[in-house]
Amino acid sequence: MTEPRRVEHQMTDKGYVPVYTTAVVEQPWARYSETDHAVWGQLFRRQREILRDRACPEFLDAIDALGMDDARIPRFDDINRLLLAATGWKLIAVEGLLPELTFFEHLAAREFPVTWWIRRPDQIDYIAEPDLFHDLFGHVPLLMNPVFADYMQAYGAGGVRASTFGNEPLANLTRLYWYTVEFGLIDTPQGLRIYGAGILSSKGESIHCLESDVPNRIGFDVQRVMQTRYRIDSFQKTYFVIDGFEQLFKATVDPDFGPIYYRMKGAEPIAAASVLESDRVFQHGSGIGWASAGDV
Repeated sequence: MTEPRRVEHQMTDKGYVPVYTTAVVEQPWARYSETDHAVWGQLFRRQREILRDRACPEFLDAIDALGMDDARIPRFDDINRLLLAATGWKLIAVEGLLPELTFFEHLAAREFPVTWWIRRPDQIDYIAEPDLFHDLFGHVPLLMNPVFADYMQAYGAGGVRASTFGNEPLANLTRLYWYTVEFGLIDTPQGLRIYGAGILSSKGESIHCLESDVPNRIGFDVQRVMQTRYRIDSFQKTYFVIDGFEQLFKATVDPDFGPIYYRMKGAEPIAAASVLESDRVFQHGSGIGWASAGDV
């Protein structure tokens, strides 16, 4: 069997250039070094402490249910036994970033791709692409939640359909994923909490998204989200807040996205910093320090 590769973005004079791979591999658990396990442990301990009163309870409960700890990088086979029994999902090990359609197809099949390799010690605080810690710690626990798990499958199926409609619908769906699965907040009786994996796996953004007065926090609306640009080079200017995971599932499954794509066809995207009169505003951010350009 061919040894799994570590496929990473390439640095050029124009910045990082994404490198894609479609290979599904076996998790080479025996190849992890003591440094790899130490990086996992350091990140795990730090985020568990930071997220104690910041992450949604469903996430924290699932971390415990999956038996994740700081001792060693988890074995995907051990996680899969629990995931399959709970919601019918399983992890697949991949070498790096997947093309959009390949990613959608895996989600639609209830397979979550997890990058097999973990960041280096010098990348503890920031890495420009998803690694094992982001994927496994940030994304996988909520797949134990039946409603969120169904949302992820429905999103994948929607992505497969959208791929036949052209680039604009795919951009809309990318924004939906970004502002929910990666950078979503949820309103709970205890206040706003984090469920987005991009936040859950980040020390700085875990604090910034809830406690800073700089970003906007706006109630979730599927078309508003799908029309809103976002940041890939800094903390988000806007976070969208769901009322519960049922709201996500309903927004993805109940409507036929075709009419939404039709209504949005040719519409100007909304800037990441914008607050609209129609928004349900939890916080209108100060915007201090925001760059005026760079939304994608």
